[in-house]
Amino acid sequence: MAIRPRLAGKAHARAHQSIAARAFLDRVAPFFAGSEISGGPMLIATIVALVCTSTSLVPGWERFWDTQLRLEFGHARVHQSLAEWIDQALLPLFFIIIGTDVKRELVKGELSEWRTAAFPLFGSIGGMVVPVALFFAIGGGGAGAAGWGAVVTSDTAFGLALMAMFAGSLPAGVRALLLAFAAIDDLGGLLVIAFAYSHGFDPTGLAVAGGAFAAMLALRRLRWVSSLPYVLLAMLVWAGIFESGVHATIAGVVVGLVAPVAPRLDEERFAARVQDRVDRFQRAYRERQAVADDPQAEETAQHRVEKHLGYLDEMTSATDVTGERLVGLLNPWVSYLVLPLFVMSNVRIHLSGELIAESLGSTLALGVAAGLALGKPLGFLTFSALGTRLGLAALPERVTWGMIVAVGALAGIGFTLSLFVAGLAFGEGALREEASLAVLCASALAGTAGYFLLRWQARKQE
Repeated sequence: MAIRPRLAGKAHARAHQSIAARAFLDRVAPFFAGSEISGGPMLIATIVALVCTSTSLVPGWERFWDTQLRLEFGHARVHQSLAEWIDQALLPLFFIIIGTDVKRELVKGELSEWRTAAFPLFGSIGGMVVPVALFFAIGGGGAGAAGWGAVVTSDTAFGLALMAMFAGSLPAGVRALLLAFAAIDDLGGLLVIAFAYSHGFDPTGLAVAGGAFAAMLALRRLRWVSSLPYVLLAMLVWAGIFESGVHATIAGVVVGLVAPVAPRLDEERFAARVQDRVDRFQRAYRERQAVADDPQAEETAQHRVEKHLGYLDEMTSATDVTGERLVGLLNPWVSYLVLPLFVMSNVRIHLSGELIAESLGSTLALGVAAGLALGKPLGFLTFSALGTRLGLAALPERVTWGMIVAVGALAGIGFTLSLFVAGLAFGEGALREEASLAVLCASALAGTAGYFLLRWQARKQE
């Protein structure tokens, strides 16, 4: 959840010699070097994108991301811009992580009891309904009305990165709530994208994706171990959803929910199965040493040694959790490549005094900013409190309402999907820039509030 133990120990040793190093370890390092999705690279990518779009330093910046890439196979051909390929082909990797993490929390984590699982569900409903209602109340009329989807989703990456800074002081249930809320929230946003902002629909593609998903579930039931069939079927799920006209990020969530979150072999069964094999390996190893002077006999004994080692290796692999291994494999790629590329290709804001002045008087910008920074926390808190009051939801153990207020503040960070929806809703032009600027301002405000509220709660715990 925070910086890796070995890296933390190394940095901690250096911190004894430098106050600055100690401050970096405690506050900044998790934002870049955490085992979770890291928000630091996204922040740097945002700054780079704003500089490149708002100055003449990189004149061909936006034209580069709009470069058309074509794929042809026989009579079938697909052509999209580089930015669209990043959205459709790379961003689903991020949602594989989200889907897997949420499944883990629901199956064996802090949300495994139905009333604690219902808490973020109630909060997510409020976190989608109230911001949209507030958006339409402020800027519902005119051409800007199409931007209502920008206030539906929260940004998981930045929220988790800020949470990681205080991981050692806050109970695990706080992170689980934020993760579950953001995942349900993102799923709601993906459904909004699928049905409100996707153009055209091909049921054949969804049928192909559904068949591939069913095949993955069947392999799981058969306890199939090899990863190759799952990878091929996951690609087929993505291709089917992509072809259907529904945004392909849905495929990431679907694939993530298939990933196992429990080992095939628990520790007790592992100990029972390998003890006899370890004894046999030791006997075979001693036999090989005893016949070292006879090359033919030594080769035969070596085969027996290798056979026992292979068995032990497979049994050890069976104690690994596939979902955790998948998340660990994807995290660095998503943190340092996928999300920064997404941000750089989707931030299209030409900062200027004119844009800021227009945004201040724009009902679209005010509606987006209020929906995220105010509507998200308000909806999350009121609906989760309502669910608790009705006895249908409960806080996880050791989680306080003060911590819930901090999570509610983090819910106002819209960023990733909000910028994406703004692009889908308005294409290129002034309305997209106004909505995107409002998303950035609201996210900065919510992130700052969330940071100080988390810091306050962490100090209370300490």
